[in-house]
Amino acid sequence: MSESDETPTTTSSPAPPQPGNGPARQPAVWLAGGAFLLALIALVVAVANSGDSGPEVTAGATTAGPRVPEASAAEDEPSAEPTRSEVEPTPTARASSGSVPSSAVDCPKASVEVNDTASLEQALAGARPGDSIALGNGTYVGNFTAEASGSAEKPIFLCGGSGAVIDGGDTDDGYAFHLDRVSHWRLVGFTVRNAQKGVMADGTVGSVIQGLTVEQIGDEAIHLRNFSSDNMVRDNTIRTTGLRREKYGEGIYIGTAESNWCTVSDCKTDASDRNVLLGNDISDTTAESIDIKEGTSDGKVIDNTFDGSKLSGSHNNDSWVDVKGNGWLLQGNTGSHSTEDGFQTHKIVNGWGTRNIFRGNTANVDGPGYGFRLTSDGNTVTCDNKANDAGEGLANVDCTS
Repeated sequence: MSESDETPTTTSSPAPPQPGNGPARQPAVWLAGGAFLLALIALVVAVANSGDSGPEVTAGATTAGPRVPEASAAEDEPSAEPTRSEVEPTPTARASSGSVPSSAVDCPKASVEVNDTASLEQALAGARPGDSIALGNGTYVGNFTAEASGSAEKPIFLCGGSGAVIDGGDTDDGYAFHLDRVSHWRLVGFTVRNAQKGVMADGTVGSVIQGLTVEQIGDEAIHLRNFSSDNMVRDNTIRTTGLRREKYGEGIYIGTAESNWCTVSDCKTDASDRNVLLGNDISDTTAESIDIKEGTSDGKVIDNTFDGSKLSGSHNNDSWVDVKGNGWLLQGNTGSHSTEDGFQTHKIVNGWGTRNIFRGNTANVDGPGYGFRLTSDGNTVTCDNKANDAGEGLANVDCTS
């Protein structure tokens, strides 16, 4: 506590002898006065010492400069393994409150039922928090956009079975479904196909993309960018991408390449953070199954499966997962068939591509490279990862227990 925070203590001097006090009382008065003076001197010394601005010196410390707290050993150790019920993202300030659920969502009873393109467009335009839009079986041709937000307590649902198909109409142009600067949506169960990009999320917060089939896509299937944070992408089937340009045929793409920050995120780092990719089945992609860009942080990639049989091998599309962000956890994923490596990290921008942890993954590489090739510093491959049929072995770095 500093001096300014203390409540002043009022002390009073001993009362002078009163008329009628005899000489026998004088020594006691003198002793009390002396004790008070000693106490006052001790208080002055203590206050002076408390205002000393010199560095704190402890065992092992020096007086060469300010004392810097040592990092906790726990900060350098991988945390305890999360379960599927512990991968809920943390909400951002832009989310009204709460977060996405950690378990699979169930669609509530429909408040709006649609069965053609016109009625879907009308339902999206009039969507309000708490609405549940049910897609009847059939094909909805067009590029659809959600621009109204739900809330943590009342998300907006768009639900359908596999027989409900949103068809973008052309693999060379357009987003089949666009979450455009919205929060708290739930896209559940339907099929998305035949567009340049399948599901695009711009500035999207606290939303769930679950159980979709996204296929026959010109570029990437699902893309979260432009500060899209605290979202869950889970249990989707993603296949057949890169029909327009092989080098852009990722399954799930998080963030934006630094070369496009001025185009997408107003020349700012695209901090699409704390997104969770859980239990997705990704195959027949011409680029990475999952591409995590520089500028993104603290997400999780858990229990996904990858098949890289269609990787083009060009433009560095030679692994299932490429991590260029910071602080990502990749755990329990299984990949097969790669043109080079299973998992990779890269440093594209200084300060990025670090603090990522690979734990308990299985890399059935069936290729000439490593299970885990880390070309940026500060990342961890634990020894419970496995690499099979990898020409170079488990990793190009030592694993940690």
